[in-house]
Amino acid sequence: MAESTESAESNQTGGRFSKRLRRERLSSAWFTVAGYFAIGIFVLIVVTMIYQSLPLLEEFSIAQMVSSSNWNPDQNEFGFLPAIVGTVYVSILTMVMGTPIAILTAIYLAEYAEGRMKTLVGSFIDVLAAIPSVIFGLVALFAVVPFVGNHLAPAFGSSATGQGIFTVSLVMSIIVTPFMISLSVESLEALPDELRETSLGVGATKWETIRTVLLRAAGPGIFSAVLLGFGRVFGATIVPAMLIGGQTHIPDSPFATGQTLPTLIVNDFGELMSLPLNQSALIFVGVMLLVVVWLFNFSAMLIRRRLRRRWQY
Repeated sequence: MAESTESAESNQTGGRFSKRLRRERLSSAWFTVAGYFAIGIFVLIVVTMIYQSLPLLEEFSIAQMVSSSNWNPDQNEFGFLPAIVGTVYVSILTMVMGTPIAILTAIYLAEYAEGRMKTLVGSFIDVLAAIPSVIFGLVALFAVVPFVGNHLAPAFGSSATGQGIFTVSLVMSIIVTPFMISLSVESLEALPDELRETSLGVGATKWETIRTVLLRAAGPGIFSAVLLGFGRVFGATIVPAMLIGGQTHIPDSPFATGQTLPTLIVNDFGELMSLPLNQSALIFVGVMLLVVVWLFNFSAMLIRRRLRRRWQY
């Protein structure tokens, strides 16, 4: 009787294990399918965009278009250099203005702020991140543009309408800062307390602990936050379209008007998409955006891995 009871229990246990094993295999299969599906969507997008760009590539070489400053689709002139320069200009200037503020604010929230003050500042940053970009653009049209055109640009000896590279960079730095702050705070707060206690225990001050220990340990996470901000700026559309001025020329000063790759698509999308060659040119702009972002993210991944290995030792 006892043997039959043990045999029944063994069969029941084996049945449960078999069900769990089947569920595990099914879950693994679903995850694999989802991963390949994401890869397939990406490949499909790339192939479709390249195929749609072929009419342009058959007429002009990439080197010719990238190095040319003439953008006049009516005359079949497709020079992307002004938009490329404007995109790089805006991205770098935005990150120069936004990154120090984001890192310092993250340090304050993670290491200094306490209680209600931490909750208040953190909630304000979350609300700021949730505001649609178009709202920032509208407010900038009525507040930032007049200030830059009437006061800031003349102070630097430049005459400007207020719309231009600097205005876009200033507004975009406000937009991307909350995202970089949130990710940087998570990276700092995820560090074990033993790091802080060990550093303070050997006589280091709090700021020395933050600067020499915590920032190094949280470096990969903070670097990822900066990358996220850069990617958001590089592909930004609505704010640059509202504030950059839409002039296709190489900017000669931070206060000059200009163009970016995304705004080039937005400004010319409606009137040019009916013409095959012009449509192909705008789609090729999208291909350039995709390639540049992919190359940047791939390079950043390699850098993060190298930094992580170095900081672990």
